[in-house]
Amino acid sequence: MELSSLTALSPIDGRYRKKTEELGSYFSEFALLKYRVQVEITYFQELIAQGIVQTSASEASNLSEIYERFSLEDAKAIKKIEQTTNHDVKAVEYFVKDALKSRGFEQSLEFVHFGLTSQDINNTAIPLSLKEALHHCIFPSFEELLHTLDGLSQAWDSVPMLARTHGQPASPTRLGKELRVFSERLRLQLTEARRVPHCAKFGGATGNFNAHLVAYPSIDWATFADTFIANLGLQRSQTTTQIEHYDFLAALCDSMKRMNTVLIDLNRDCWSYISMDYFKQQLKAGEIGSSAMPHKVNPIDFENAEGNFGVANAFFEFFAAKLPVSRLQRDLTDSTVLRNLGVPFAHTLIALKSTVVGLKKLVLNPDKIQLDLEENWSVVAEAIQTILRREHYPEPYEALKSLTRTHSKITQGTLHEFIETLEVTQEVKEELKRITPWNYVGI
Repeated sequence: MELSSLTALSPIDGRYRKKTEELGSYFSEFALLKYRVQVEITYFQELIAQGIVQTSASEASNLSEIYERFSLEDAKAIKKIEQTTNHDVKAVEYFVKDALKSRGFEQSLEFVHFGLTSQDINNTAIPLSLKEALHHCIFPSFEELLHTLDGLSQAWDSVPMLARTHGQPASPTRLGKELRVFSERLRLQLTEARRVPHCAKFGGATGNFNAHLVAYPSIDWATFADTFIANLGLQRSQTTTQIEHYDFLAALCDSMKRMNTVLIDLNRDCWSYISMDYFKQQLKAGEIGSSAMPHKVNPIDFENAEGNFGVANAFFEFFAAKLPVSRLQRDLTDSTVLRNLGVPFAHTLIALKSTVVGLKKLVLNPDKIQLDLEENWSVVAEAIQTILRREHYPEPYEALKSLTRTHSKITQGTLHEFIETLEVTQEVKEELKRITPWNYVGI
């Protein structure tokens, strides 16, 4: 079958294509080829800057057009070369040589990929593409969600709400504060994710610059590589085997997993509040919640987000455990695994967008929230026993425990009758009577 959104094996490129297509610029096969070409060209330019390749500075700067204008036809040309080489990076090298030859660099072609191994290209191209994907797509999507959360928490800051611990009525809280719990957690984890360095391996066949040094023993190749990698906005791992050790990539995966876990928690709470009727959902004409039950409006956005965050985290956990492990100076298992690097970020992006849509659909149902508070006056028992402790009243916890467990329903009247029996001053009794489920919400 011809490949389309309907025939794609993965829902990322099928059902959810419109939500994930922006990541194609960073994680697709086309993107990988483009970033590989960029690394090869910028390395060649650095060799020119160091005087190893003789040409003018203006000619060198024009070479950037090769990757800046990289097209689908260029990618197809590389894939055609690969049919002969059966080696993807070597195909990129030959493509770059052809491009340089057409620009008059016939005498310098063997300085393309000079002294390098495939992983010098891959382990620079991939972290570069990942860094730019995070900067342009992933982190802004987290920021959008945070902005949405901040807006809702501010709008609902003064809404008192019955809290639940262990699923049971507990000391009242405020809806806005409960949303800020998630925005604070997420913001802290996003800060940590941004701090993770994006590291590249660049050091020749087994990381020692063997070929570089034997050809040009007077050049400080470690400093050369540090400068080259830093100019790409990356950090060079100093002591490596043939491949990057991926420790910081593993750290990023762990950070991503923590952020996604925070949002799984948020989505489940929103789902629960909808099931408790604290929220209604904005309706869209024509949408159907159930094929059998016409009345249903399901919390599908939160369910979709939870599922996609879960898929993403499974990949992130696998990457963090697998990628830092390689036999001796290298095996090839990282190569096929890294081709899936975009998968968890795509599922994360789908989930982020679904969460934002879900949050924006929420409509507060104040009647139900008020009703739950009215029917649970027992939750102010904590307040009463705490003030009685302050007044040195004997065994106040036990007194309130006896009251709340010997009455099938605690009402305002029940509590006020109890307060009148207490041997405390009238001033304290009035203080206790002023406590309600609506004002006992803390700071």
